[in-house]
Amino acid sequence: MRQTSTEIAPTGQWFTTGEGHRWWFDSGSLALDFAYTGAMGDNPDWERLRTPSDLADWLSERFTGIDGTVTDRDLVDATALRGAIARIATSISRGASAGRDDIDVINLFAATPDIPPALPGGGRQAGRTRARASQALSAMAREAIGLFEADSAGRIRECSADDCGLVFYDDSRSNNRRWCSMQRCGNRAKVRAHRARS
Repeated sequence: MRQTSTEIAPTGQWFTTGEGHRWWFDSGSLALDFAYTGAMGDNPDWERLRTPSDLADWLSERFTGIDGTVTDRDLVDATALRGAIARIATSISRGASAGRDDIDVINLFAATPDIPPALPGGGRQAGRTRARASQALSAMAREAIGLFEADSAGRIRECSADDCGLVFYDDSRSNNRRWCSMQRCGNRAKVRAHRARS
């Protein structure tokens, strides 16, 4: 990851099941984490972006130099980008083609200025010193383009559990990740396999 004046936090976030169990899901990508703020998955409790302040909080947890100001328009833009990322990731994980409209949405956001790199330690700052929400959205759109390009697309897959379907980017060196989370589906599969052997 390139070093910038606005650092991006590691990927992953906590989810809560319908029964109230918390578990950690690392999608392997900031763009996919963003999609899981409500556009992906079938749990309505996962919706996290109901207000501009919800988006400001989510972005502030991931981009240390974000200015925290989010408008209603930023929220509308964010949910449009989020939906496009979610639909393309789901399509790719199932071996289908991405929708042209969704590609256009991601390309539009990626074409806007993102968070510029800057060396820390200087005495002067060129331009704006705090990144805006629109710049963070652009950074996520650019990451999504990298994920969805042919070289990386083979690493986007669904969890192997029959009752799950969560999509992730396999960033493992061996490219053999099967589960959304070992804490959730991986452990359940191990328990089932153990019972079957017994």
